[in-house]
Amino acid sequence: MSDMLQQTIGFIGAGSMAEAILRGLVERRIAEPSRLFAVNRQDAVRLAELRDRYGIRTASEPAERDRLIREADVIVLGMKPKDAAAAIADLRRLLRPEQLIVSVVAGLAIETIERLLGGTFPIVRTMPNTSSTIGLGATGVSFSAAASPAQREIGLTLFAAIGEVCVVDEARLDIVTGVSGSGPAYIYYVMEAMIAAGVEGGLTEEEARQLTVQTVLGAAQMVKTTKESPRELRRKVTSPNGTTHAAIELMEASGVGETVKRAVLRAAERAREMGDAIAEQSLAHGKQVY
Repeated sequence: MSDMLQQTIGFIGAGSMAEAILRGLVERRIAEPSRLFAVNRQDAVRLAELRDRYGIRTASEPAERDRLIREADVIVLGMKPKDAAAAIADLRRLLRPEQLIVSVVAGLAIETIERLLGGTFPIVRTMPNTSSTIGLGATGVSFSAAASPAQREIGLTLFAAIGEVCVVDEARLDIVTGVSGSGPAYIYYVMEAMIAAGVEGGLTEEEARQLTVQTVLGAAQMVKTTKESPRELRRKVTSPNGTTHAAIELMEASGVGETVKRAVLRAAERAREMGDAIAEQSLAHGKQVY
């Protein structure tokens, strides 16, 4: 969307992902701060930080919090997975069927959200990653059937403010979690090892860090800029019997590639397990009347 969003957008939960989206919307002038608000249950200090930093509205008093949620056009669910079932069930009494619900809760299925809310809503389920906090995120997005084209566009706009967006079927969001949601940690893990090896080989910590960071940054940019596959780029820099060949040969013998694949799939499996746990909690909460 080229114009500024005119909807009122409320964030339930004020964690790092909520702040990342708020920052993207405000700094890129996608939404007026006056149309944004954040609420949480306990941390008034955190709400004050966000209000002072971005000029948004906040509410810590229950009556004001409920009023803002009722009047919002878009509600972003940003609570911790363990708190999601109870928190969403508590929202049931406040929401209107036409309000757009956006979830950044890992593993939380659209069906589970609807069960907790007691009806059909336009829902955007997402899986962003931590690089969103610097505007370089990778977010997988899927939509419920009730989401209109305009509401889908709003969802895409929210996450385009913090990086790249990839629309996928909801069934594939768990593997998105494995690939990109948890993905930054895999790269950090490799970087830790590269820095440690550099120090062991005689570099200072700062020298090893500087070289490693720039190497990873440059490699990622090469893939993005050239549009060549990582396999092809690796082939081009791997001379027969050279230094890179020796290193890759050792990695292959140690099963590094297979281990990374297993790690990605295990993260996806864990996302499903978390989603199943929330769904189980929702069965109890969904039977209650609010």
